[in-house]
Amino acid sequence: MSAYYQLDFEKPLVELDRQIEALETQLKNEQPAAAGDPGSHVAKLTADIASLRARHASELKAIYAKLTPWQTVRVARHPQRPQTRDYVAMICRDFTELHGDRRFGDDPAMVTGFARIGPLKVMVVGHQKGKETSEKIACHFGCAHPEGYRKALAKMKLAAKYGVPIVTLVDTPGAYPGLGAEQRGQAEAIAVNMLEMSRLAVPIVSIVIGEGGSGGALGIAVADRVAMLSNSWYSVISPEGCAAILWKEANEQTNSAAAKSLKLTASDNLALGIVDDVIPEPPGGAHRDARSTAMNLQAWIVQQIQRLRTVPANDLLERRYERFRKMGVYIEQAEPAASA
Repeated sequence: MSAYYQLDFEKPLVELDRQIEALETQLKNEQPAAAGDPGSHVAKLTADIASLRARHASELKAIYAKLTPWQTVRVARHPQRPQTRDYVAMICRDFTELHGDRRFGDDPAMVTGFARIGPLKVMVVGHQKGKETSEKIACHFGCAHPEGYRKALAKMKLAAKYGVPIVTLVDTPGAYPGLGAEQRGQAEAIAVNMLEMSRLAVPIVSIVIGEGGSGGALGIAVADRVAMLSNSWYSVISPEGCAAILWKEANEQTNSAAAKSLKLTASDNLALGIVDDVIPEPPGGAHRDARSTAMNLQAWIVQQIQRLRTVPANDLLERRYERFRKMGVYIEQAEPAASA
């Protein structure tokens, strides 16, 4: 857990953390010789620490079991939350990064490369926000430019050429909105990605690992199977953007109301049929146990791709088309004729 970044709804845990740290420091200062005595002060300290840890785990589980949508957004933005490069390091072998879009340049906000995940050879494509300040600036805080989306598409087409499945990791507040990005065709790049991904004849799986903001997310998320980590969000707009439009002001109250209205949580998206699965995170979020989260992610990826590889290419493309075509479908009923 982070000692420097605290979410306000985790405040009940702060005092427990302080008590545990104090007892652990005290335990280190005790004489080792006393450790073998069941009635010693060392034994009592050890029991007290175990009791506090159990209480901490119980409190943490209770807090994360009832997160509001706005609190979920804040967990998804936690500065210690694992990003694409973290997952690549934890679950990928023989990762060979590929750079550039062959048209303008290389966008560090988009990571691409061949890798092995479990028994599978795959193409990995994912957003990268950055951890240190310099990396965040270089990666535009995870907001990819047109060259990032064109880079992603070029590598996905390369994977399709050799029959390699594609894995995309979505984590962006949205595509970069700057003047240069617009001049270089930001909207067109995302639209082309959506079109071309819909007809790549290899299995594609996509996971929202943090933020899934609007077209910036959808530009690499047209897949056969889409999942979300349990503390991620996926929506047409950020809560702040929605609040600014609806209430002309983005603050804690309006952001919370917007997050609730947008139905952006993993459970909401699953109920609406936007995603197919929710991948569980450890209690307290992925930033508290990145390794366990990565193992859950790997298991889902391997399982889904192994299933999709048995589907004929024509059926795969048809199912992918129908998956997105049916979103937003509704039925209108004619009003009954007025009686004479």
